[in-house]
Amino acid sequence: MVQLFDKAKNLYRLKRQADSLKKKMGDISVEIEERGIRLKMRGDQHVEEIFVDGEKSERLKEVFNKAVKESQKKVAKRMGGDFSDLGIPGL
Repeated sequence: MVQLFDKAKNLYRLKRQADSLKKKMGDISVEIEERGIRLKMRGDQHVEEIFVDGEKSERLKEVFNKAVKESQKKVAKRMGGDFSDLGIPGL
């Protein structure tokens, strides 16, 4: 029982660290302009703005963000097996 409690405590600590890292990544911003396209993206891979030939493209931004989110879900699902060795049910 103590081992399960220690594992849960470690998992909580890891989650707090991951949340902190995610916030720090969101504070980073990159803006790239090339061949008529300007893109502004945060460090957490969320696109804030896309301009194509000087015109803002909300549709392209939404599709790009959706693709990033779906790819992150697939990566998380695949990596879930890597965390199963922690012995915590549901991971």
